[in-house]
Amino acid sequence: MSSGGTSGGPTRSDEIETLIATMARLPGLGPRSARRVVLHLIRKRAGQMAQLASLMANVAENARECLVCGNITGADICPICEDPARASGEICVVTDVADLWALERGRAFRGRYHVLGGSLSALDEIGPEDLRIPDLIARIGDERVTEVILALSATVEGQTTAHYIAEALAPTGITVTGLAQGVPIGGELDYLDDGTITAALRARRKL
Repeated sequence: MSSGGTSGGPTRSDEIETLIATMARLPGLGPRSARRVVLHLIRKRAGQMAQLASLMANVAENARECLVCGNITGADICPICEDPARASGEICVVTDVADLWALERGRAFRGRYHVLGGSLSALDEIGPEDLRIPDLIARIGDERVTEVILALSATVEGQTTAHYIAEALAPTGITVTGLAQGVPIGGELDYLDDGTITAALRARRKL
C-alpha cells in the first residue's frame, strides 16, 4: 500500500499548479499546453525561466501606450511615431495593437498608425468617446495627413466603426480608404498571413 499519496498520478506543488492555471488562461494555451510549457520552463529554469521572469518583470514595469498612436512601447512615444521617415502623410487605423503588429510583419506600410482600442458596439455600449476616435481626428491637422487607411476587421463592428470614421472625416476632404481583397468577411487581421495582409493593403479602396 502507498502511504499518504493521492490517486490519479503525480502531485505538484501549489505554486506550480497556480502557474499552470495562470498560463492556461493565456490566448492560444489550454491546460494541456500550459502544463507542457511550465514543465519545459522548470527543466530549463536556470536559463530560460530566469530570463523569461526577468523580461516579464521589466515589461510589466515599463510597458505603456504610445501617447500619439496607442502602440505598446517602453517609452512615451513609440519608435514608429518617432521615425521621421514614417511621416508620409498616411495614417493606418487599426482596432488594437495586435493588428498593428500584424501589419508591421508584412513591411508593406511605411506610414504611421492609430490604434482605436476597440470597435463601436451598441450591444456593449461602446461609443466613439470610449475609443481613440477623437484623438484620430485631432491628428489630422497636426500631422498634415493626406490619407487615412481604415484597416479594420471585416466584422459588423469593424465595418460600423469604419463607416463612422469615414463620415467623421468627410468634412476634412482627406482621402479615406479601406482594405480590399484578401480579407474574408468576419476575418480578424491578427489571424491572417503576411501575404494576405500585404495584398489587402495594396488593393485598398476609397470609402
